[in-house]
Amino acid sequence: MGNHGIIVPNSYKIFIFRSAQVLFFSGKPLGRPVPGRDEDRGVLETDVEEILTFLREPLRTFPDRSAKWLLANSDNLRELLQIIGSDIVNALDFSRVQRVNTTFIADNLREQESDLVFLVPFQGVDQTEVMIYILLEHQSTPDPSMGFRLLFYMCQIWDQQRQKWLAEKIPKSKWRFRPIIPVVFYTGKQEWQSLPVSLETLMDVPQALMRFIPKFDTLFLSIGAEPDATFLKTGHPFGWLLTLLKRQDAGTSVFIEALERFGEQLGTLRAQDSAAWKQAIYFLHLLIFHKRSSEEREVLERILSEHQDTFGLTKQEVDIMQTLAEHYLQQGIERGARETTIENTVATLTTRFTDVDVNRLKPSLEAIVDLDRLKQLSLNASLVSSFRDFQEALDRTSTRQQTNT
Repeated sequence: MGNHGIIVPNSYKIFIFRSAQVLFFSGKPLGRPVPGRDEDRGVLETDVEEILTFLREPLRTFPDRSAKWLLANSDNLRELLQIIGSDIVNALDFSRVQRVNTTFIADNLREQESDLVFLVPFQGVDQTEVMIYILLEHQSTPDPSMGFRLLFYMCQIWDQQRQKWLAEKIPKSKWRFRPIIPVVFYTGKQEWQSLPVSLETLMDVPQALMRFIPKFDTLFLSIGAEPDATFLKTGHPFGWLLTLLKRQDAGTSVFIEALERFGEQLGTLRAQDSAAWKQAIYFLHLLIFHKRSSEEREVLERILSEHQDTFGLTKQEVDIMQTLAEHYLQQGIERGARETTIENTVATLTTRFTDVDVNRLKPSLEAIVDLDRLKQLSLNASLVSSFRDFQEALDRTSTRQQTNT
């Protein structure tokens, strides 16, 4: 399934942005405050834009983008550590967490995995900080090389520190590398339980040599394999979202049952969790839009309507969420037309130019937002005299789109 081809008009963006208190995440909004605005209002233009970009992104980017969006919220990050590292979570000061804007994933692996890096102070110890390195693993099957990959990425983090010290001419006697907590957030379907995350899985060595193999602990979450009770230990909204992510590819009845259980929690929510639940609701709208059916969208809207008062939502906020959902639904027709046009284009090119791997053009075709431009490219596919001519036409179309956005 490709890009949804959704063009969000400026009037629609303004409608969402001007609606008061649409998004606020536990009083700690993501992104940077809009200059001149009161931070306590919690409404950031970047947050609204973040949601709107989900509507324009290809389906294949949703697992990565959505996981990053959730984990960039420090409360959700803390809850993840509570689930898989409860013995260490209370020693970390998540009120002062900082996201490090860097990645250590090679370009050719970006669709299989992604990463997040955070800097967190250690409670009660001056100037001691810990790095949390989260590898978002979207491959469908376990990877025996995971231990090596983690160690490789961790060494890159430490090397960044080393290079900074060298550039600043810090004496080596003053060097102090930060400890790193490696986390694997695995969304694949196959269970990973029998495959340890270590270098030992890649080596055949006698016991006498085992002490020379680097060892480190890894915090590991396999969403599909964990029982719901693991996610729900604290009752935090992030845990409830994980129960739905676990069933994102399940049948309709199974998903709706989980959605109903999620809704039942809205009647018991604590005031301090209200913002996190609101983010969860927005996430579910996006999840259902990208991966589920309109029937499930209607269930979510009913749940939201039933709990409007206990959830602390204003009528305006409910209307915004429902408007989002209706907007998604209205784009279904265009989405289908875009997908059909792209498939027809690829089929035509494959038939005409049998010596070329046409499928490598699909990401570029899926990135074309305008349906009319896609239709013109589909016509070009049957008229061009060479594959190179079509590729040049596609490049020109992509350039025009970038110029106009």
